[in-house]
Amino acid sequence: MENAWKTEIPEFRPEDNPHGLLEESAFATLFPKYRETYLKECWPLVQNSLSKYHIKADLDLLEGSMSVRTTRKTWDPASILKARDLIKLLSRSVPYEHAVRVMEDDMAADIIKIGSMVRNRDKFVKRRQRLIGPGGCTLKSVELLTNCYVLVQGQTVAALGPFKGLQQVRRIVTDTMKNVHPIYNIKALMIKRELERNPKLKNENWDRFLPNFKPKNVPKKKSTKKTKKPYTPFPPAPTESKIDKLLESGEYFLKEDEKQKRKKKLKEDKQKEAKIKREAKRNMAFIPPVE
Repeated sequence: MENAWKTEIPEFRPEDNPHGLLEESAFATLFPKYRETYLKECWPLVQNSLSKYHIKADLDLLEGSMSVRTTRKTWDPASILKARDLIKLLSRSVPYEHAVRVMEDDMAADIIKIGSMVRNRDKFVKRRQRLIGPGGCTLKSVELLTNCYVLVQGQTVAALGPFKGLQQVRRIVTDTMKNVHPIYNIKALMIKRELERNPKLKNENWDRFLPNFKPKNVPKKKSTKKTKKPYTPFPPAPTESKIDKLLESGEYFLKEDEKQKRKKKLKEDKQKEAKIKREAKRNMAFIPPVE
């Protein structure tokens, strides 16, 4: 088989299974409160689309759940799995016009949980926004290259399309959450699309044409941890006050005129030292060099 993706799957008809199913199958899913009004409006359309496959659909607004189950007239065993995907997509804010396409034979759905891929909240928000792109242009380019409908909602990414496209969407989403920019995968998909059209390169290795992503290890700042001092039960010694210093030097017991004389003497001594240094610096110019 040259290309398994291009093989046509024969259509399954009621004549292929005239006896129906032996057991009843049922699936249920919860939906958030903000989806209640929209689901109430579009639920008759959901029931109408599932009635073709003889599948019963129920909407419970008290519990906030949707359920689907087979009946005795259900002839397609895969239709209940498709109906399960339909209610899952509706609960993840996918419009009915797109979600109902999952009932087709060549369509499938995939809900990718991205909430647990990144621990840091700020990093998660930035990488999710990177997947959407400015004005949704990155998400639109992913949809055009994979032929899938992609919706980013909260901590999940809902994708709807052919099986090969869903694999590509999952790879792009997981790589983006692992800090690989989606432009690398988009560029690789564009190159592969061009190479598929060239019959000469059909059976050759394409690795030399695809972009290589080299992760950069950015060195983190070293955290300076303060070394803990050994524990002592005694408090630290108090700092000396101005009076304590005067008592230690003996100035505290001197009279006011004696203090003034002492200050004057210290000032004169400093001036004499500075005068000697200045004269020595001036005389350095008159000292003859050593011959």
